[in-house]
Amino acid sequence: MSGTDGDGDERGGEDRVGISIGSMSGGAIATGSHGRATSVTHHNGPDPAQQQLLDAVRRLRGELAERDRTGEDTALDDELARVEGEITSGGAADRGRLGPLLGRLAAYGPAAATAASVTAVIQAIAQVMG
Repeated sequence: MSGTDGDGDERGGEDRVGISIGSMSGGAIATGSHGRATSVTHHNGPDPAQQQLLDAVRRLRGELAERDRTGEDTALDDELARVEGEITSGGAADRGRLGPLLGRLAAYGPAAATAASVTAVIQAIAQVMG
């Protein structure tokens, strides 16, 4: 028996019916005897603890940018920039980076101009690391 696929193309063997899905939200579909369905979930942003860390990091980086920088300020800002980049691009900061950053912030904390922001980042790291 011979049929068409709906576009007028001749197919040998059996009648074929096309499937069209206009739009779909969530889930996966597989057709045919060898069909496989794969579902991929994309997150729309970091989890709340990571978001809190991101906000605190951005606030501290903003404060560091407003003052005359020392070498220590620049090194701290570089570490904060890496954490910010990890959260914005991958949704989470590398936990291996957070421990050393926590130590640097604890030593840096007494600087009066940034004390509140440093404390906020320390608290946010503690939340992320559990």
